[in-house]
Amino acid sequence: MKKNILILNILLLLTACNSKKEEQKKEHYFLPPPTTYNYKIVDGHKLFYREAGNSTKPTIVLLHGYPSSSHSYRNLIPMLATHYHIIAPDNLGSGYSDHPSTDSIKYTFDLLADKTDKLLEMLDVDEYVMYMQDFGAPVGYRMMMKKPDRIKALIVQNANAYLEGLTPKRQEFFRTAQTDTSQEKYEFLYTLTSRDAIINKQYLFDLDSTNYNIQSPDAWVHDLAFLTSENDRRIQVQLFQDYNNNLIRYPKWQKMLKKTQPNTLIVWGGKDLKFNANGAKAYLNDLPNAELHLLDAGHFAAEEKTVEIAKLILNFLEKIE
Repeated sequence: MKKNILILNILLLLTACNSKKEEQKKEHYFLPPPTTYNYKIVDGHKLFYREAGNSTKPTIVLLHGYPSSSHSYRNLIPMLATHYHIIAPDNLGSGYSDHPSTDSIKYTFDLLADKTDKLLEMLDVDEYVMYMQDFGAPVGYRMMMKKPDRIKALIVQNANAYLEGLTPKRQEFFRTAQTDTSQEKYEFLYTLTSRDAIINKQYLFDLDSTNYNIQSPDAWVHDLAFLTSENDRRIQVQLFQDYNNNLIRYPKWQKMLKKTQPNTLIVWGGKDLKFNANGAKAYLNDLPNAELHLLDAGHFAAEEKTVEIAKLILNFLEKIE
């Protein structure tokens, strides 16, 4: 009897040890923190932003492009939030943020940068790493020109700041969008906000057989949900009309980069036909120490190469911390 009790106690002890080991294993599972979906009122307008990660850790601000919103970072956010605090806002007039009527407000990149900057101030984000894609560049560089000391590092993803990244035809498109005030030109710009244009001239424009099935249709379905009204589409037309002011400011941004020499990671979809790879390489003229990676992806590289970009960001930030 005593022998049986001893064996039973040993078995119970082994079971308890195994349970403890299993508990310890579970504690080491490296799962991302949840993303929250939030609003702040900025100058009377509701601005939406996604947030994830521990707010005591360094902050990465993700600035989206056209025709998208913070939704474009839905897959990237949890990968970065395991190590960093993430803020991804929707521009005024995009995504879940308010879309004030173009009859009451004129949409410019100055306006978008001002609202985003005020949002970060309300969130007590004093310094941050800035990730920019597409429209995110003219928003981000305006913010950086205003408060360069707040930017701890740059992550540039198909975010153009050099004429080298634009073909002569593309440069002419932006110039005439601003200077040609005819109804015919307006109607042409308006067509670029249509369902067909968003799908085929944006998301599928630079894809081929090697990356076609990587691009999730969720991206354009979500974007098109916020381009249903005439006002929604006019907002984007006004930003097209203002875009040439960014080209005019390129020299100022380049001078700022050369002077401040921020730690910079360039992750660029090398198949991008709108902002081509020459624009990525041109950064090295002013930022010779920048880390450059040309990816096998198009304009929306964060949609296609999410894991690869996340790894590059985490490795880059680990090196500069």
